[in-house]
Amino acid sequence: MAVIVKKVSSKKEMHSFIRFNYELYKNNPYSVPDLYDDVLNTFNKKKNAAFEFCDAEFFLAYKDDKLVGRVAAIINRRANETWNKKEVRFGWIDFIDDAEVSEALISSVEQWGKGKGMTGIVGPLGFTDMDPEGMLVEGFDQLSTMATIYNYPYYPVHMEKMGFEKEADWVEFKLKVPETLPDKFKRISEIILQKYNLKIKKLTRKEINQKNYGQRIFELINEAYSPLYGFSKMTQGQINQYVKMYLPIIDLRMVTLVEDAEGELVAVGISMPSLSEALQKAKGKMLPFGWYHLLKALFIKRPKTLDLLLVGVKPEYQSKGVNALLFYDLVPIYKKMGFEYGESNPELEENKKVQAQWSAFESELHKRRRAFRRDIV
Repeated sequence: MAVIVKKVSSKKEMHSFIRFNYELYKNNPYSVPDLYDDVLNTFNKKKNAAFEFCDAEFFLAYKDDKLVGRVAAIINRRANETWNKKEVRFGWIDFIDDAEVSEALISSVEQWGKGKGMTGIVGPLGFTDMDPEGMLVEGFDQLSTMATIYNYPYYPVHMEKMGFEKEADWVEFKLKVPETLPDKFKRISEIILQKYNLKIKKLTRKEINQKNYGQRIFELINEAYSPLYGFSKMTQGQINQYVKMYLPIIDLRMVTLVEDAEGELVAVGISMPSLSEALQKAKGKMLPFGWYHLLKALFIKRPKTLDLLLVGVKPEYQSKGVNALLFYDLVPIYKKMGFEYGESNPELEENKKVQAQWSAFESELHKRRRAFRRDIV
């Protein structure tokens, strides 16, 4: 039978859209499921501030009356204006190993985008850089993270057969937490502190609430990430959303800031215990016991691996070694907390400034993911 693609138009169909990924990967040891409610909020126009500048539709593919694929079609008007593009994004794409299914899903995104004047299709990308992006092309035998996409090896094969080409690659590193910081690393960090008259800052909950540090952190991220592929600056609505979403659950020991003599923020490093195994145990649900697995990983029995969620340095301080100050402070904390490894999460392949910071650590490039693109004809 032919593949039938339907636009999601009801709560029941949205439930099917979200749950399809869980069913497709339920026996896979490397896939990390999202929390259902988090994904539902991401797709909710009233709860996701990205809809201020994004349009989206969601599609389900059926074959022989069975659900066999899903995809989101997204137009980020802000990113298109920033980079002078007319592109529709495909994201949250999953499909069985059937070329008819993947082609039908991509065609649905393409036709929707074409109807809105788009001339290219690119993905996997989310609404913004704060969403998972990039299709895994290397590292299929590595445990995923909560911030990334896992997919089967046949996915990129389908993309290439459909005429898609590489648009951008992200690489990920597994880093060994050293027993102690090398003396050379310490000396360089102390020289940088003195040379630029900088200071390391640790936050308290009171300061976050009273001194607007959440706002300042995401304003810095806007500055630091603005030159990166596909980035669109976060709006105030998005900043408010992320401050409310992330800062309450972060262990502030694992957050380090660098400020100048006037107290202006010049660098930030935010990390947290890996929730990969906890999310697998939760199976995408907070109830009945998913919350316990997550709280245990965060506060009771931490895993041996941590996730480096965000590392940002003010543009005028980049390439001056300022990012080393973050790990000058954080590595002893990681060791004291019992962490053995860190996950860098995705970094653009050409972003050598970021990758250079791992030269002081024992590291392994263990995953690679890709955004694919083709013209719409």
